[in-house]
Amino acid sequence: MTAGMIHLNTAGAGLPAPGVTAAMTGYLEAEATAGPYEAEQARADDLTSRVYAVLADLVGAQAEHIALFASATDAWCRIACHLTVPAGSRIWTTPYEYAGNLIALQRLAARRRCVLEVIPVGSAGDLDLEWMRAHLDDRVALVSVVHMPSAVGLIQPVEQIGALLAGSAAVYVVDACQTVGQIRVDVDAIGCHALTAAGRKFLRGPRGTGFAYLRPDLWERIDPVFYDLHVAQALSLHEHRCDVDTAARFETAERGNAAVLGLLAAAEYARGASPAPTAEVYAALTATIRQTPGARPLMPGSRRGGIASFTHDRLPPERIRDALADDGLNTWVGVGAHTPLYLAAAGIERFVRTSVHHYNSVADIEAFGRSLRRVCAA
Repeated sequence: MTAGMIHLNTAGAGLPAPGVTAAMTGYLEAEATAGPYEAEQARADDLTSRVYAVLADLVGAQAEHIALFASATDAWCRIACHLTVPAGSRIWTTPYEYAGNLIALQRLAARRRCVLEVIPVGSAGDLDLEWMRAHLDDRVALVSVVHMPSAVGLIQPVEQIGALLAGSAAVYVVDACQTVGQIRVDVDAIGCHALTAAGRKFLRGPRGTGFAYLRPDLWERIDPVFYDLHVAQALSLHEHRCDVDTAARFETAERGNAAVLGLLAAAEYARGASPAPTAEVYAALTATIRQTPGARPLMPGSRRGGIASFTHDRLPPERIRDALADDGLNTWVGVGAHTPLYLAAAGIERFVRTSVHHYNSVADIEAFGRSLRRVCAA
């Protein structure tokens, strides 16, 4: 961490984990001295085997069920945008759905003439599992759940949802963009067909990286636009064949190998680290926001972690962010339209988002509190 700087913006992008920068720069140097293809050949085991094994171990999966992508959104859309769902099906999402995912769901619903439905929440903001149980039928073809919304930080009960959906016809997709690297994630315990994650956030890998867990019984229900040549071959004018029996069949061949090795370094570090911020740090963060005059917390749900957002009665979020930055504190201005069914629907256009990770301390939060109180008293 830069001397004197307190990073409270891991939900945007985390500080690189130990080993990430060296892995990336070392590989770029090897490309410059030995040649890009030759550098790739020298690191073939890491790039074609080890990175899949380590990521799989991180989420409780098998290596052959992992695919690499350029981002979590890329991973999610490669799945959801190309699902084969029966015409007239029902698609479930939540009020906390990320706008990029929601747009993809809207387009899928339009193509297949599906009904897009929002799972209701109770007064505390938790999903209504009883509503799900009562309304689940064979027409529900897809259920999309964001494990932790990037704006408000509640932890959705993905394991309970998986148990509820078990044995149904629904494909269950979990966006774990903000949770992998922050809390324990186990795809078997969740019971999902697919789980997507980002490299750049709590996992502390490089930007431009993401991955997905894809359960084998989902593979034939995804109709990709094409198979790239690292997994398929054209047999004739009218025929081709996919030769790869792993989730890598959904990848593209060309990627930034330096970034992949940075992702591998981050995942290896996360396996041995204690990634979650301590309960004491997060409690101090939320208490600081709640006790600041004029601050209006955006903190729904009974189980929370990592992310705490707020608006202010008088001050625009940009002013608060910039004033905090002057005191050496990184926060961010979130956009309500990125969580349209919850924040934008409530009339919230912009807000201040803070997020903590294991490199943050109570002392960091105390410094944040002093700065925030000074800003809000001005």
